[in-house]
Amino acid sequence: MASLAHALLLSCLAAFFASTLQGDSPNHKPKSLTTHLPRNYKKVLNTIDSCWRTGSDWATNRRALADCSVGFGQAAIGGKNGKTYVVTTPDDDPINPKPGTLRYGAIRTEPLWIIFASDMVITLENELMINSYKTIDGRGARVEITGGPCLTIEHVSHVIVHGISIHDCKPGKRALVKSSPTHVGERQGSDGDAIAIFASSNIWIDHCYLARCMDGLIDVIHATTAVTISNNYFTEHDKVMLLGHNDEYTGDRVMKVTVVFNHFGPNLYQRMPRVRFGYAHAANNRYDKWQMYAIGGSAGSTIFSEGNYFIASDIPYAKQVTKREVNGGWKNWKWRSSKDVFMNSAYFVQSGYGSCAPRYSQAQSFTVSPGANTPALTSDAGPLNCVVGEAC
Repeated sequence: MASLAHALLLSCLAAFFASTLQGDSPNHKPKSLTTHLPRNYKKVLNTIDSCWRTGSDWATNRRALADCSVGFGQAAIGGKNGKTYVVTTPDDDPINPKPGTLRYGAIRTEPLWIIFASDMVITLENELMINSYKTIDGRGARVEITGGPCLTIEHVSHVIVHGISIHDCKPGKRALVKSSPTHVGERQGSDGDAIAIFASSNIWIDHCYLARCMDGLIDVIHATTAVTISNNYFTEHDKVMLLGHNDEYTGDRVMKVTVVFNHFGPNLYQRMPRVRFGYAHAANNRYDKWQMYAIGGSAGSTIFSEGNYFIASDIPYAKQVTKREVNGGWKNWKWRSSKDVFMNSAYFVQSGYGSCAPRYSQAQSFTVSPGANTPALTSDAGPLNCVVGEAC
């Protein structure tokens, strides 16, 4: 009888926790996010947006955007010095891309500022290889890349991706893919990331929507550096952002990434970001009720969390913002918190000694606001509804 009672007790507990995690308990009434936000806050243009959004001439002065990044990816110019290329069709051919397709413009060797003639949903046949000095600018159209493999930025520099919705990405197959006008190579298959950035530099991802991909949403790996990830809206995903390859690849020590003004929305679990070896400055980001942890890392990574707004979920074991993926030996890792706001019992475990503030150049530097201002600064995260002749 005792063993039977014990088994029944375990069964009841398992059912309780399962229903709690799935949110289907009849007594489960999750609190609205508004209970953890400042009252009557208004939208505020952050440092990046105030650089270009106040004018109504954005459609005729698109390249002004290239001067607006901050942080480690500030120098990314994309296709600023090139011609305008217009995407007119959502069609895709990985081996022989046709003029008017996104792939045809993305693989050119010359600088290009790529825009879209109209709203479109693009389902890529295989991963899209983006060449150096390219801007993919979705302003003025509703552009979605979805349902197939997505973006690969590999062994290139100076790439800007702005105003695109990238979601429900799938792994790429082993096949021939064209990466320049003169080179077709066999790819081994992509993992299903929204954006995979590999051995590249001077990269800026801004005002995108990213959700529900087979692998990560953004991977920054294999000695990539000089990256800014800003003003994006992330939602409905497990492993959100990986910075660094693996614990054996020390080349990622050069990695420096700025994660700023993003909104990490509902139904995210972990890695916002996860850092291996390198350095990450996470500033003025909003985090809404993560399911496991928000910021993590390993291999002696350095993380400076500044002016973020953390709202913990109601799950008792998910209150901690931070997670070190190692059994011990992390006490000297520099993980610091400054000006952050912690709601619903969220907390940050600091470690290390001395300052770990980013050593930005004058051009890269920006003022980080107190965390209480972050909900306003991130209120327009994701693609903007830009209308020609009006300020965005």
